Amino acid sequence: MATTLAGAGPRLWAPARHRPFQLLWLGQSLSLLGDGFSVVAFSWITLGLTGSTLTLGYVLAFQAVPRALLTLVGGTLSDSWSTRTLMVASSWTRAALMAGVGLAGLTGHLTVWMLCAAAAAFGAVDAFFQPARVSILPSVVDEQLLTPANALLGAGSRTAAVVGPAVGGVVIALTRAPVAFLVDAVCFALCGWCVASIRTRPRTAGPENGKAAEAPKSLGARIREGVTYTLRDPRLRTVVVLDTAVNFCYAGPFTVGFATLADQVLRGGSATLGVLNGSLAGGAMLGTLAGGALGGRPRVGLLVAALAGWLGAGMAVLGLVHSTPAVVATVLAMGFAIGFQGVFGLSWIQRNIPQNVLSRVVSVDMVLGYAAAPLSLIVCGALARVGTLALFGVVACVLAVTGVAVLGSRAVREMR
Repeated sequence: MATTLAGAGPRLWAPARHRPFQLLWLGQSLSLLGDGFSVVAFSWITLGLTGSTLTLGYVLAFQAVPRALLTLVGGTLSDSWSTRTLMVASSWTRAALMAGVGLAGLTGHLTVWMLCAAAAAFGAVDAFFQPARVSILPSVVDEQLLTPANALLGAGSRTAAVVGPAVGGVVIALTRAPVAFLVDAVCFALCGWCVASIRTRPRTAGPENGKAAEAPKSLGARIREGVTYTLRDPRLRTVVVLDTAVNFCYAGPFTVGFATLADQVLRGGSATLGVLNGSLAGGAMLGTLAGGALGGRPRVGLLVAALAGWLGAGMAVLGLVHSTPAVVATVLAMGFAIGFQGVFGLSWIQRNIPQNVLSRVVSVDMVLGYAAAPLSLIVCGALARVGTLALFGVVACVLAVTGVAVLGSRAVREMR
């Protein structure tokens, strides 16, 4: 046991000794930092131009819808083309878009329709970056380093998700909203430079290799092939279903649910809401790092079932307990479980799926998550009118059923 603990730190930081990983980590962190900037910048400048929250909803929808619709396309192209090239092209295109919006804002020529067009273009281009950033890792680090590498990337992304909006708000407060777009452009440009400097290794052989004599497949055929590949494997189906369930839990319970809990049950207002969100993010960060430090190949299927059960129990506690310290502790534990399992689940996918189909599998997972989010917001918004017990209770039941279904498959239970 002592040997295991003594090796935890060096094991976690092992990928950081390799320059290609350092560049990937920095590039992904800068990109996600830019994403956080863009949310604040688009929101603030839209409200400044129009003063309308409805218009703000339109602008954000223009960004979200193309991203959701084109993610499968982005994943399919990542399996055919160079993931590094797609990431670089996406980063530099987003840099140009943000610079254009910022300059138009500073010169007073920015209009709402220009914001909508820029948001739509941003979401469309981002759809090509997101699957590629997950599937590039096996070509950057050795297989035995996937788990700690995912932990470090996860820690960087979670930090950027918190710091990005906060720094964006500070930049806007100290200067003007268009300046935030220019800073955002610099983040994406630097991301592109970092990724362009990475030397990747050749992809591993997959089921499509050795078929050069066949006629090239159409984009639609390759998308269908990726979906079929995901759905016919019971282990992949389980991982995707659980990821979708967790996304369902994130979107509604951790936004509508937290706000309702903080305001109507705990009576702590925005300060309590901030503590709940901080506890979730902090727990996820700790869980991610703990998973990377532990390493090894535990039974991922059992971790999947345990996560579903743990989150279900946590949701039940949130619906029943009215003590702020108890709720904060529960949220912290839920975040820890999400971060811990996520490291091993993602590493399992990267290790077991051939690289020439990996991005398509990842994109299927992402699209289902995008679909679950608005559904969760609507359902939880309706349930919140009944009460927090109904809101969190329904989600707890969904997670309990998911956990039982996972345990019912021997192939899934034995996943490593």
